[in-house]
Amino acid sequence: MLSAFLLSLGQLGDRKIVAVFLKSFALTVLLIALFGAGLWYAAQRGVEALGWSTDLGVLAGTVALLIAFGLGWLLFRAVAVAVMGVFADEVVIAVERQHYPAALARARDVSIARGISLGLRSAGRAILINLALAPFYIMLLVTGVGTALLFFLVNGWLLGNDFGQMVAARHMDESTMRDWRKTGAVDRFALGVAGTALFMVPILNLFAPIIGAAMATHLFHKGRTA
Repeated sequence: MLSAFLLSLGQLGDRKIVAVFLKSFALTVLLIALFGAGLWYAAQRGVEALGWSTDLGVLAGTVALLIAFGLGWLLFRAVAVAVMGVFADEVVIAVERQHYPAALARARDVSIARGISLGLRSAGRAILINLALAPFYIMLLVTGVGTALLFFLVNGWLLGNDFGQMVAARHMDESTMRDWRKTGAVDRFALGVAGTALFMVPILNLFAPIIGAAMATHLFHKGRTA
């Protein structure tokens, strides 16, 4: 795991990976900004429909933007990983080209449609499962550490599978992937926990999707040759 992390960090300067980072970061910010604009617009139209004063409209718009900012921070991980699903193939190719050329020669490119599907399923699982667990997160606040522990366990499991599938999709069809999911669960969980931790660190969280996809590539190929 440490080796995969260090190798991934060492390749952050690769021009292909820098390009993916810029594209994925810009799209993530755009989606969150559009979400905020949508909430602001809805608040303004709601105020107009109720016939409230302009001052209340400004207040409602401001509150909507603050809510959007808070939700954007909470949803950043889900949105960022969903976006990475679209561009993950480029990261995996860059890593395979440098470290696993034989595997690269055998791989098949992931279509945009499949990448989007993987990304949307990832975001949907993260949002729905975390919403379902929200009451438990709240109840465990009294323990001091229970909420954080449950969050890391659940999101580590989700994120590890998401990153792993981004790589496996280049080398396996759907039926083969079902068998693959039954193996290497411990390594994928460790990857997911590491990725979840990166998402919690300011600045590093911006690079977490890239680092996670690169680490998943190393773990996938090392696991197949072990």
